[in-house]
Amino acid sequence: MTTALGSVAEEGADLVAAAAAGDEFAFERLVAIHHEDLRRICHVVTGDPVAADEAVQAAWAIAWRKMGSLRDRSRIVPWLASIAINEARRAHRSSRRRSVLEIAVSLDAGSRAPDADPAAGISAIDLRNTLARLSRDDRALLALRFVYEFDSPEIAAVLGISASGARSRLSRLLQRLQGELGND
Repeated sequence: MTTALGSVAEEGADLVAAAAAGDEFAFERLVAIHHEDLRRICHVVTGDPVAADEAVQAAWAIAWRKMGSLRDRSRIVPWLASIAINEARRAHRSSRRRSVLEIAVSLDAGSRAPDADPAAGISAIDLRNTLARLSRDDRALLALRFVYEFDSPEIAAVLGISASGARSRLSRLLQRLQGELGND
C-alpha cells in the first residue's frame, strides 16, 4: 500500500529543499501529496468539515511561511501534521458551528435494494457520535495513528509527549472506544 508517507520518500529531500528555498511548484507538489491527509486529520480533530477545510488552508499558509525554518527535512510529515492539528484546535475553539448529520431517507421502497438492511449505517453513526464526544487531543491522537499510520515515536514527536505516553494514551483511548461501541 502506498501512502502519502511513501510518496514523500519517493520524491526525496530535494522536493522539500526546493520548497524551503521558495520554489512554488515544489510546494504545490507537497500540497498535492499531503492535502487530503491533512484535511482528514483536521476533520477528525474538529468534527466539522467546514472548520477542517479552514484549518487546513491556514496550515498550508503557515507551512509556506515557515518552510525555511524546518531543520530536519526528512521530518516534513510530522511537521505538517503538527501545524494542521494546531490550526484545527484553533479553528475548533473559535468556531461555534455544529455539524448536522444528515441521514438520507427514501420514501420510495422500490428505490432501495430489496435485501438492504435499513440499520446498516447505525454503526457509522454511533462511531461519529462517539468521536464527537472525545476531546480534540484524543481525536488528534486517533487521526495521527489511523490517518497517517504514525507509530508511537512519530505521534509523540507531533504531540510533544513521550513515546510511551503516546502508546498508553492510545491504548486507554482504544479500550474506552471499544467499551462505548461494544465488541462489534
